[in-house]
Amino acid sequence: MVIHAGRRRGRLQPTAQHALWRWATPQAESVLATRDLGVILRYYRTVHGLSQTQLGEILGYDKTYVSLVERGRRRLDDVASRRRIAERLQLPPHVLGVTDPGATDHRAMLQFGESTVRLAEIARQSGHAFEAVAELWPLVARLEARLEDGHTEREALRLLARARVGLGVALGNVLPEERLPTAARWTGKSLPIARHFDDPGFTSYVLRMHGNELRKANLNGAAIARLRHAAALAPGPEARAAVLPLLARAAGELGDTALFDSVLRETDVLLEQTGHTSLFNPFALYEIRLRGLLATGRAAAAIDLVETGPALTSTVAPQWRVIEAVTVGHVQLLAGDFTGAAQSLSVAIGEAGRQRLPHQLQRVIRTAWPHLPTVRDEAERALDRLRQEMAA
Repeated sequence: MVIHAGRRRGRLQPTAQHALWRWATPQAESVLATRDLGVILRYYRTVHGLSQTQLGEILGYDKTYVSLVERGRRRLDDVASRRRIAERLQLPPHVLGVTDPGATDHRAMLQFGESTVRLAEIARQSGHAFEAVAELWPLVARLEARLEDGHTEREALRLLARARVGLGVALGNVLPEERLPTAARWTGKSLPIARHFDDPGFTSYVLRMHGNELRKANLNGAAIARLRHAAALAPGPEARAAVLPLLARAAGELGDTALFDSVLRETDVLLEQTGHTSLFNPFALYEIRLRGLLATGRAAAAIDLVETGPALTSTVAPQWRVIEAVTVGHVQLLAGDFTGAAQSLSVAIGEAGRQRLPHQLQRVIRTAWPHLPTVRDEAERALDRLRQEMAA
């Protein structure tokens, strides 16, 4: 690993780039768990390719002293020395047995962050994606500032990855279509962190969410690659069942009939085997199947499916009501049911305005033209109002 260091008060100081990832790996977690300063110093030198002289410059000690500490011949038990070492190595002080306000703040920040990520996801699923974005922005900014300062503790990095994913997914709900690549970039920023954890389940989760945002940004080839990787890493049938419907949707939008059909068949089998419909709501799966049939040129099958669609239940997230209404309206237009299509799309417009879902209004505009110009005008007005609200 290349050494990057700056100078402060005449001594070498590790920069954020120098510090990056050093405490994030499973091996580092084991090293830190020993609470043995000599073991920790040796690990630090090994990871960064430092000599004892170079490490001594960073810590403010000479080579001989570093050697004695590493071999356990000299102990550093005083609080001031251990606090200084923790600061220079960018470690939480409690790792070296030092309890201070900084360590307390670190633990409180992690607890607060976990709660924020959970509550933001609940808000998004309840149709309050703007509130989710507002909650996650400050958390992501705080965690990224710690990362920039070289604080790369494993639990903080994992929280940052989850917060970035949550932010990206929430943005994917509230941004207009032309800005959806921004949402995909935020979810993608979690991938470098996930790959350092040696945790296939977590990496699969990040790939799944990133792949779906790529799909929404109309980057279907990249989406399929990420979602296939997510499915391959999924640690069990339940995790795989959470990935496959999203892969089917991306395959449908790419027009890959064979992949769309094969993935949906496997999805049906897995959901039946696991019995975990909470992993993917049957109503959402119905909409994915319906839109995929349209995208793969099977309008007649889509029209038949609308006639047998599942009843709307209270467990359906509000945004799914909008998504499904637009898709059903499209199918009704293809079937020549202009009255039914106008009703479905008008429902979608009202809900999309209330839920502040601009790209669903853009879907209505495309779907309504040229057969339903009045509906299209209504959707354009709603989109204009929403953009004015977002700009205010």
